[in-house]
Amino acid sequence: MKKWFAVIGDPISHSKSPAMHNAWYTEMDVDATYIPIRVEPANLRKAVASLKLLGASGWNVTIPHKEAIIPLLDELDEQAAKMGAVNTVVKMADGKYKGYNTDGAGFVRSLEDAVGTVHRDKPILLIGAGGAARGIAFALLAGGYRNITIANRTVMKAEAICEELGTGQAVSLVEAENKLNQFAIFIQTTPAGMANGTLNLPFSLEKFPQDAIAADIVYNPLMTPFLQAAEEKGATIINGLGMFVHQGAIAYNYWLGHYPNTSNTIIELTAQLK
Repeated sequence: MKKWFAVIGDPISHSKSPAMHNAWYTEMDVDATYIPIRVEPANLRKAVASLKLLGASGWNVTIPHKEAIIPLLDELDEQAAKMGAVNTVVKMADGKYKGYNTDGAGFVRSLEDAVGTVHRDKPILLIGAGGAARGIAFALLAGGYRNITIANRTVMKAEAICEELGTGQAVSLVEAENKLNQFAIFIQTTPAGMANGTLNLPFSLEKFPQDAIAADIVYNPLMTPFLQAAEEKGATIINGLGMFVHQGAIAYNYWLGHYPNTSNTIIELTAQLK
């Protein structure tokens, strides 16, 4: 029987997930289809009930529904519960729908695609303490990265994540700026790197180390002002496209039991976004 999948969000017309997943189905000769569905917040409960009733094989969840969908699901993966957000729903063998979060794991795969696994003991500065930072922090820890510092304007938010992680430290933006040269990996998760198309980070990059690794979770544009500034300092840069592709690939694997060809997808999407 043909499987069908979806992505729900509001707005949704900009999403590249349908094209990406349908291309994988064609490449892997899978009898499936993937559609975008715009769901306004007020209609989320009805939409989830309808997806279940119509027998969706699974679906992705994007803004603004990642947190609100949790009580509407039958089960929740342990990592998704810790992150407090779901971006992937899987129809289980018993017909129940289980929520997962593949965003953080997608970032870690993207990071290791670019620089390998030899940096797991290096000091990391995670900039921001929102939902994306939270997901990445838990995924980093699960992947063996323990030397994590979280910098945020509101230090209490960073402290809350560290407390839940059971490791790491929280610092103010001023503290982060003062010891910038002590970190090897920088992960920018805030909107601050993209303000009117100009660099508007809350601290100076004057002490940014030349041999650092700089990652941004934004993939459109591929080169954010943060990455441009880091590249000028000599850093190895990683844009958010790999994270986007791998979070989708992990969802695909949950649904269909095998991993798609992400390398070709990243090459094709990079060409489209340039």
